[in-house]
Amino acid sequence: MSMRTLWTAGLLGLALATTPLVPAAAQTLRVMEGSVTSALNVPMNRAVVVESDVPFAELSIANPGIADISTLSDKSIYVLGKAPGRTTLTLLGADGRLIANVEVQVSPDIAEFKERLRQILPGEPIEVRTANDGIVLSGTVSSTAKLDRALDLANRYAPDRVSNLMSVGGTQQVMLKVRFAEMQRSVSKNLSASLGINSTSGNFSLNLGSGQLTNGVTNDAVLGGATPSSASANGIAGIGFSAGSLQFGVLLEALESKGVVRTLAEPNLTALSGQEAKFLAGGEYPIPVSDGNGGIGIEYKPFGVELNFTPVVVDGDIINLTINAAVSSIDSTVTVQNAGFSLNAFKRRETSTTVEMRDGESFAIAGLLQDDFRDLNGQVPWLGDIPILGALFRSADYQRAQSELVIIVTPHLVTPTRGEALALPTDRVRIPTEKELFLFGQVAGRNTGAAGEVARQDFSGSYGYVME
Repeated sequence: MSMRTLWTAGLLGLALATTPLVPAAAQTLRVMEGSVTSALNVPMNRAVVVESDVPFAELSIANPGIADISTLSDKSIYVLGKAPGRTTLTLLGADGRLIANVEVQVSPDIAEFKERLRQILPGEPIEVRTANDGIVLSGTVSSTAKLDRALDLANRYAPDRVSNLMSVGGTQQVMLKVRFAEMQRSVSKNLSASLGINSTSGNFSLNLGSGQLTNGVTNDAVLGGATPSSASANGIAGIGFSAGSLQFGVLLEALESKGVVRTLAEPNLTALSGQEAKFLAGGEYPIPVSDGNGGIGIEYKPFGVELNFTPVVVDGDIINLTINAAVSSIDSTVTVQNAGFSLNAFKRRETSTTVEMRDGESFAIAGLLQDDFRDLNGQVPWLGDIPILGALFRSADYQRAQSELVIIVTPHLVTPTRGEALALPTDRVRIPTEKELFLFGQVAGRNTGAAGEVARQDFSGSYGYVME
């Protein structure tokens, strides 16, 4: 590097070091004598300069707690905002005449808040204003989550002094589709045998085993070689034969039963974001209870398909769901006697949870796989342990019950539609005329009109629930 370049750089640095820094231009209000003075807006904890076109000799502030003043010259005043509110600044001339009354309004400093709001929520058209000592937010935001963020940020600048005039745009109605699917399967098998011996020449009789031969089936029916008949005898085979004065009878009982039950419920319910919705399809069962005065009152217990949920559209198509779903039915296999009344028990499957998912996504919020197994073996002591022949003195009982339950939820963001675009189950039928009923035997007439036309379109293919 040449000496000339070094000298040039040194002189430039010396010039920059000795040049005073010029402060940025301050916000000012110019006071013109003989004209109406506009209001002076001063942010809290910030200063504004007031300049007068004529020299003043005296000035005063009505409320020093709101704004503080100091003179910079005979034509300049320094005004510092201290607390939110309004006050008056008075300027007097040397002869005591009034130059101007300036209205000073001190408001919270929202410049920094606006900047932070633009950084955190870019693209959201939120308008920020001041009202007395608080902040007013208005505009339309895209989601509830962004509205909550804006309010939380505003509360940090004006705690408990934020007015929310914002609204949430987009679709805010949620339809919840819930599917209850349950499969039950049961298998029961039992096998038992009995042996009977009887003497026709005396009073000798012997019955051994655990089958119907020892439980009330007439011995002579089997010992005589006939198959017994009894209302409780299912899957019975009897063999009887005689040898001289002795009669022998063998009774075998074998029973196998199978059962499959399928339960399906699919309730749909629509609610506004943030509002609770309830659904019950079933009935109410009367239950007697004491009224406290020695009498009997009646209370009703609901049963059927129940659904309570509260949706919240968090952001865009993200939906937060608080769900309480249940399926209950009367269990006639269990009865309780109470105060002279015969009451049935209830079967109930219930789930309560909170999940979050997007529009159209599904969640299996509950599942139950139950497998009950029971295996019983009864026998006559010692005789049941005899090889081969011991089977005549034993009974075996095998039972297995399996149950599987799944509850799946699917939320959808929905909007209203035209009424004629919706088809009801009642649109497919109408009351028949006398001619259709008596001459043609039709119990339901064919519907016409727009609703009937929409309803008939469903019959072009499979409709409803197809169970295979």
